[in-house]
Amino acid sequence: MSEAETVVCVTGASGYIASWLVNLLLRHGYTVNATVRDPYDRKKTEHLLALDGANERLHLFKAELLEEGSFDSAVEGYIGVFHTASPCYFGPKDPQAELVEPAVKATLNVLGSCAKVPSIKRVIITASLAAVMLTGKPLADDVVVDETWFSDPVVCEKLKDWYMLSKTLAEKAAWKFSEEKGMDMVTINPGTVLGPLLQPTLNTSVEPIAKLVGAETFRNATCRLADVRDVANAHILAFENPLACGRYCVAGKPTHSCEILKILRELYPHLNLPQKYSDEKLSMPAFPAFQVSQQRVKSLGIKFTPLEVSLKDTVDGLMEKNLLSV
Repeated sequence: MSEAETVVCVTGASGYIASWLVNLLLRHGYTVNATVRDPYDRKKTEHLLALDGANERLHLFKAELLEEGSFDSAVEGYIGVFHTASPCYFGPKDPQAELVEPAVKATLNVLGSCAKVPSIKRVIITASLAAVMLTGKPLADDVVVDETWFSDPVVCEKLKDWYMLSKTLAEKAAWKFSEEKGMDMVTINPGTVLGPLLQPTLNTSVEPIAKLVGAETFRNATCRLADVRDVANAHILAFENPLACGRYCVAGKPTHSCEILKILRELYPHLNLPQKYSDEKLSMPAFPAFQVSQQRVKSLGIKFTPLEVSLKDTVDGLMEKNLLSV
């Protein structure tokens, strides 16, 4: 391939998944145009500039998610775009303004820039399992959720899960836009992401693991975890495989909080970990132990990292970066 045929763009490159995606793309020999809010903010970019291959093949671009045309220069003339940037936090004061509108508008802004560039072969969107599972159908323990499911915005609103609503509406808007423009687009829909951090700050999905240390109680909840390295790898495999299409869920087997704690106690017997459930009333019910189909994503060649490895690498990374209260 020529040099131009190996250049891709990653939006929101300083984020958790995006940092790993940039890392793996550089390892694969790609040149990466990485968009960030401020290329001169060393706290946000230093970990990217330290990656192997960054000196030669990483270029930082300033881009504002909500500014139309902001991504034009970052995607011009290249072969692929990975759109990972999306607000992710809980308890917003104004859900529409803080989560929903930014997620939808940012996605459409990036796709709008991509639509102007004939050389772009495929766009990969980082979506979420949040946009898959809340259809309104019962989520019993024997149910298998797959890529044909699509969360219902009405259900998300009823549960007041604004993050799920933002991811659902953003993905729906992306599919509508790509179909109208005839754009080759694929989405990666991960569950709760964990694993080692490249960036120096704590992110939303790993924070619950960090908060277990020193806590008196833990939530009675079941989650479907995905290693950040598997999620980043799924993006690349979906980009490189000409037969890849549609959506790919990346999520492990249902895992209860007590299983996570059991593993952590065995790995780190010295850590102060909670022994009893929290009595807090949740804004939404804890999901039952439904399964997520791995058939499609395994067809790309993904081999899931064992949970014990992901948890160990997560906690070791948190300790390394002094992000644990030990």
